[in-house]
Amino acid sequence: MIKRLGAALGCAATLVFLLWAGVPAQSASIMASKHNLSATGPGTIKATSEGEVCVFCHVPHNARAAGPLWNRDQPAGPYTPYTSSTRKITSPGQPTGASLLCLSCHDGTIALGKISSRAANVAMAGGKNNFAVGDQSFIGTDLSDDHPISFLYSSVLGNTELRSPSGVVKLDASGQMQCTSCHSPHDNANGKFLVLDNTGSALCRNCHNKSYWAASDHATSTKTWSGTGTNPWPHTSNSPQNVASNACENCHRPHTAPGKKQLLNSATEETNCLVCHSGTVATSTKNIQTELAKVSHHGVGSYAGVHDAAEANLMGSAHVECQDCHNPHSANSTPGSAPGSMPITLSGALSNVRGINISGTAVSPVTAEYQICLRCHADSTSRRPAARTPRVIVQTNTRLEFQTSNPSYHPIAGVGKSSNVPSLLTPWTTTDQMNCTDCHNNNAGPNAGGAGPNGPHGSTNPLLLERAYTIADNTSESAAAYALCYKCHNRSVITSQSPPVGSFRYHYLHIVGQRTPCNVCHDPHGVSSTQGSALSNSRLINFDTSIVTKSGTQAIRWERVGTNGGRCYLSCHNENHGPYNY
Repeated sequence: MIKRLGAALGCAATLVFLLWAGVPAQSASIMASKHNLSATGPGTIKATSEGEVCVFCHVPHNARAAGPLWNRDQPAGPYTPYTSSTRKITSPGQPTGASLLCLSCHDGTIALGKISSRAANVAMAGGKNNFAVGDQSFIGTDLSDDHPISFLYSSVLGNTELRSPSGVVKLDASGQMQCTSCHSPHDNANGKFLVLDNTGSALCRNCHNKSYWAASDHATSTKTWSGTGTNPWPHTSNSPQNVASNACENCHRPHTAPGKKQLLNSATEETNCLVCHSGTVATSTKNIQTELAKVSHHGVGSYAGVHDAAEANLMGSAHVECQDCHNPHSANSTPGSAPGSMPITLSGALSNVRGINISGTAVSPVTAEYQICLRCHADSTSRRPAARTPRVIVQTNTRLEFQTSNPSYHPIAGVGKSSNVPSLLTPWTTTDQMNCTDCHNNNAGPNAGGAGPNGPHGSTNPLLLERAYTIADNTSESAAAYALCYKCHNRSVITSQSPPVGSFRYHYLHIVGQRTPCNVCHDPHGVSSTQGSALSNSRLINFDTSIVTKSGTQAIRWERVGTNGGRCYLSCHNENHGPYNY
């Protein structure tokens, strides 16, 4: 009789709690869930003989004030709260309310069988008395790798990327976000006791209104895992399993995330990208991992923990990560403008990225590709390498090399200086601008006639060049040796002994006859107006001083004479130009 009464009271407690919580009794499925810790529970973690189900959390009499008919101690903590430079909330304090009740099991500090209504702890099968590191359900006291909880949600609603939760996603009575905002402890119909099926990150997007997300490839792609390499979605069970269905969870993990700051699936920044961009999910045209293994590449694997999502546009400390050039919440497959097209439009892969404009001012988002490059390759001294070629005028700040006030420059930030360039190949004209990736790109990418991904991720050529650009002296002229130059400049015009009016008449003599590389005379980026002049440095003239030397006491220089003429003061290949007139 007493046993039957106890069972009845246990069921009564369940009914009271369900009514209190506003959950219809018939919808609850706790009996078939892992929260049924009784001996008849379906999970591996359960009691050896205890037959009551609700007793592990609730008791009908002499309950604790911590929660509804609560039958457990409150954990003492203290807890390490979540923190991040990009968080939209003030740093949350210690857990409160329902979250603290959940942690009485999930932080591992209180035995699962330690309940107030029993004189002794309930014995658990296999001696599994506490959740511990390695258990799927273990949260621990370090909450810095978990979605923030126990904060007043109204304090974040001024941020456009967060919105008030709706439907089954609810705040507690005090307006705080708690574990129970996302999890329903009595109903496991959606898996992981989620209040809402999270396919397509529907639960995440109930609160998170991420800018640009809806049109991004990570929100829409139906690409699936090939089954080779690392499983990109080990902690989800969405159906179908593809990029779109995993959405936020392609990169993020709401609990015990290895990459704590942004709750990333991996603490190694690039791994979050390469787990898919290795040819196992993304197609060969987006297989970035292969490119990063080439001899010349952006070294994302050389840095760990240096990049911060909230860092300034201008790079302060030397590093490069995928997120420095790509916005994963916005990146999409929209093609940019074709070479020679005006106006230049950005590729969707570079949409909504931060940068530095030609004046040195931070811009968000960028309006031109070069503005992304200038984050590192301009005023950031930590990222500026030594000059590859010793020149009369040395400049490693790329922003200064491309200024439109310069005596000459390749037309990256503005239209070029000259209106007469007879060697230009169609579709290029003197009123066009170009991108950095017209020269610095994958040697096996679409711009080079290959099937690999576009962009300066890696190349078999030095300096991430798309095509060969030989700088060694005494190089025999060929289409292959100067393939990068001949991509835009007509080889037959350059090497002609009778070129069109406006062309340098002696290219043939120097490049073919004397086997002098283009790089000996021309500085491919440009010459800063703070160092050079239109008299000496138009036409990208800035001599390589490892090959060109003084002619007597005269300074090494070229002087422009008229529209197409000039004279050189130098010595090259034992030939004294003191001066030579052209």
